[in-house]
Amino acid sequence: MKIILRICFILIATPVWAQSVVEKVEPPVWWAGMHNTSLQLMVYGKNISDYTASISSKGITLDAATKVKSPNYLFLDLTIDTKAKPGNYEIIFTYKNKKETYNYTLLERKDASSDRQGFSNKDVMYLITPDRFANGHPENDNHPEMLENVNRSFHGGRHGGDLEGISKNLDYLKNLGYTAIWVNPVLENNQEIYSYHGYSTTDYYKVDPRFGSNQEYKSLSEKAASKDIKMIMDMIVNHCGSGHWWMEDLPTDDWINFGNKFVQTNHQKPTIQDPYKSDYDYKQMVDGWFVETMPDLNQKNPYLATYLIQNSIWWIEYADLDGIRMDTYPYSDMDFMRDWTCAIMNEYPNFNITGEEWSENPNIVAHWQRGKINSNGYTSCLPSMIDFPLRSALQRSLVNRNFSDLYSMQANDFIYADPNAFVVFPDNHDMDRFFTQVSEDLGLFKMGITHVLTTRGTPQIYYGTEILFTNSTPDHGIIRQDYPGGWAGDSVNAFTGKGLTDQQINARQFMSKLMNWRKDKDVIHSGKLVHFVPQNNMYVYFRSNNSEIIMVVLNLNQDDSTLFLSNFEEVLSGVDEGTNVMTGEIIALDDNIRIPANA
Repeated sequence: MKIILRICFILIATPVWAQSVVEKVEPPVWWAGMHNTSLQLMVYGKNISDYTASISSKGITLDAATKVKSPNYLFLDLTIDTKAKPGNYEIIFTYKNKKETYNYTLLERKDASSDRQGFSNKDVMYLITPDRFANGHPENDNHPEMLENVNRSFHGGRHGGDLEGISKNLDYLKNLGYTAIWVNPVLENNQEIYSYHGYSTTDYYKVDPRFGSNQEYKSLSEKAASKDIKMIMDMIVNHCGSGHWWMEDLPTDDWINFGNKFVQTNHQKPTIQDPYKSDYDYKQMVDGWFVETMPDLNQKNPYLATYLIQNSIWWIEYADLDGIRMDTYPYSDMDFMRDWTCAIMNEYPNFNITGEEWSENPNIVAHWQRGKINSNGYTSCLPSMIDFPLRSALQRSLVNRNFSDLYSMQANDFIYADPNAFVVFPDNHDMDRFFTQVSEDLGLFKMGITHVLTTRGTPQIYYGTEILFTNSTPDHGIIRQDYPGGWAGDSVNAFTGKGLTDQQINARQFMSKLMNWRKDKDVIHSGKLVHFVPQNNMYVYFRSNNSEIIMVVLNLNQDDSTLFLSNFEEVLSGVDEGTNVMTGEIIALDDNIRIPANA
């Protein structure tokens, strides 16, 4: 009996002795050989601030250990020697007679990681909302630790699409002509409702298990790279989700703006550049929250700022990313956004980042880009912007059947430091589908797509645009509808073509031919752009370099039209004929050419 009791005592006591004071360290790992030798670890554990941290390992130096208001956090500032080797390094935590060793891992960095080439004008990126694209692993639709389960009958619910669904269909995308994928956020969103879209992050270092795992995300990136498809990560540093693990125990009182109390942003983005703005209005704009479930992060807090910068670099290195799309760019502290972009571009000089500034005013968009000279002295390292002004002008011109808006907006490129670096697009996950925008007119649709794929910049197409997705209401859950064929039992399968209408097939073939044609066309990627004032409802522009000239003619007339070529002599001088890209027809470039109606 005594032996049994002792055994029971040992079995009961063992978990207590085995419990570690360190519950979480972020970043969870790092890499040897980074250009920036500084690293700040956020260590979380019950009363961890009572402990003294030390490092005796060669190659890593502990410069400072900082306590904050919550006793459960400790911030460790490290210097990693440039000659530090990959491996485990001991961080020792001591408190009175307690001592605990934590092994922190430095990984080996991929060869030439710092020299990686980001997405460019050679690419066409395909924007995917992963929950709505394809369900590759139905078994991960629900997860015992996640609050929201799958419900395909609810437009705003989770539908079960995942990373494996994207991975299984990479060949489909490659054959269509896409060379990059921008995937809406995939990090954990453990929210009670509306968690499918991914913009309420609850763990910055963990892929949502309903999408897959960190390893699956990394594998998707690797598989895409093997097919010459680049990986662009959608990131959010302005806000997190109300279910984030730190919300129950914030490190400091100023971790969340407005003292962790919901105050709605006024969405008045002009206040950022406004020389006459009030401090009150400016604070309401940049510190205000979107909704109560999206606490607004205070990037002026230096520990949070470093955390967010390191997190972005961590994902670039871990998943071998080719680009970042940064959400709600102007809502974050603008000095932090400067530091964030510069930290990334200093580590990866050839990388690419594009920022979302949803404004139709090119002056506001221009403010954020690298190289822009601003009257307020603001500078940035952001290479690219998403071109909302040009998209809006394109839509208005098509719907109003008058190209003056598009011409005038394109002429505003003088405002930008580098308009060629912009991302151009017809629609995205936050607006009406493009076919809906143009009243389901296939001719207008093709004109818009032609412009996006042939003007300056990097084109982005939203999933389903190629098969003429529409939306009956502006409900985001309907805009972000399921891709047909992505779920077992779908009556229509866009991946195989089963059940598509003739019009859908026509649109997809048109887009695929144009995208595959532009893949090796340097004249489109980097050629000079010359456009002419629209006349007779026709807009004509040229892309040219030393070896090739591309002439684009968009015709809003509902009858065939005659285009007289004398106006374009400065570009066409010495050119006798051209080839229709879509049909292969040889066209004599004499006095005039016939342009089909609505094309």
